[in-house]
Amino acid sequence: MGKYNQAQMFFDFLVSEGYRPEIDEDGDVLFRREGRVYLILVDEDDDEFFRLVFPNFWSIDNEFEREKAEKAALYASAKTKVAKVFTVRDNVWASIEMFCSPLENFKPVFERSIRALNVAVQSFAEKMREPTDL
Repeated sequence: MGKYNQAQMFFDFLVSEGYRPEIDEDGDVLFRREGRVYLILVDEDDDEFFRLVFPNFWSIDNEFEREKAEKAALYASAKTKVAKVFTVRDNVWASIEMFCSPLENFKPVFERSIRALNVAVQSFAEKMREPTDL
């Protein structure tokens, strides 16, 4: 399908759903929902891979917080179907990743994917806010 065609398909779908997406300089699709910025990362080498990302939703300020974030990420990922929560440098990201054949099959599960992503983020945040023993 190619990166441009994939990005255009995601872009057109988001427009039809009422979003105002943008295609960034890397060819990925950015959109906003309820004050949050999401990305659909386009994989030009895999025409059946769908990746929805909520980047940089939690900042890691020190090594103690990094350790706690890694544990909370494992917890949130294990608790939420299809979702992955992980650290990227000094931030935490969440993603929904799945194979869709054909790629257009992401459309009927898009809303469920957004909900799952938000559940994972909420589970992560709850775990991070739990008191810890020093």
